[in-house]
Amino acid sequence: MASNHTTPQDAKLSFSANDVERQMGHEIKQKDINYSKRAQWLRAAVLGANDGLVSTASLMMGVGAVKPDIKTMILTGFAGLVAGACSMAIGEFVSVYSQLDIEVAQMERDNRKAITMQRQEAEEEEGDKESLPNPLQAAVASALAFSVGALVPLLAASFIREYKLRLGAIVAAVTAALVLFGWLGAVLGKAPRIRSSARVLFGGWLAMAITFGLTKLIGSSGL
Repeated sequence: MASNHTTPQDAKLSFSANDVERQMGHEIKQKDINYSKRAQWLRAAVLGANDGLVSTASLMMGVGAVKPDIKTMILTGFAGLVAGACSMAIGEFVSVYSQLDIEVAQMERDNRKAITMQRQEAEEEEGDKESLPNPLQAAVASALAFSVGALVPLLAASFIREYKLRLGAIVAAVTAALVLFGWLGAVLGKAPRIRSSARVLFGGWLAMAITFGLTKLIGSSGL
């Protein structure tokens, strides 16, 4: 007849296995939290850079359609950079702060429902606090990324006096940057890279073409 008696060695091995599983679960949870925090500001950075690139390039192309001098184009691009960076930072700050308020309120409701708090639950709660969104971080990332994107067409046009060559340089520089940002966004989001890059590229081209064409049309009509 088999004995069901558990020896101290078996109990020790059981406790060790449980400790290993608990430690592995904690490490996986910590990696998920770190990835969530990185994804938060990376998303804001990529979107901000793409917005800065497309909006500033489109603005410069639109003004360049009716004002071929380099000073007007550069000043327009610089104004778009400053205004866009401020707008992105404020918008991202307000948006992420609203998300933070919602998550904090939910955590407070969950805490009120809990009668007893064990050590493991306390550790999980601390992990939840670490994964909360950071409004200031998202705002700074958006503003800096927008500025980086906006600098691409500005630098491409700053040293070229000839009008048509300047427009070509802007389109070439923006094309290369759009492909790069599309590829980077696909890598971060684990999406198809070629399809994502093509989508971002054609979207940027379309924005510049529409802005240039409509501004040229309105400028030539004498309005």
